[in-house]
Amino acid sequence: MRRAIDSERGRQLYGRRFATVEPVFGNIRHNKRLNRFTLRGQKKVDGQWKLFCLVHNIEKLAHHGYASPSG
Repeated sequence: MRRAIDSERGRQLYGRRFATVEPVFGNIRHNKRLNRFTLRGQKKVDGQWKLFCLVHNIEKLAHHGYASPSG
């Protein structure tokens, strides 16, 4: 497996895995524990979903050095 990933083609394929949106949904469902919405009504659920997405994006900025001078 290491030889397959270390090849030029393997690096290209493996690098594309991080461009998918599935890790976002996995993070929100598993790490943030949003298995189901706690509010009722489409507007409220939409607001709750946007809040979780906002938190996800803020954490990404914070963890990947958005505020640091080098980032």
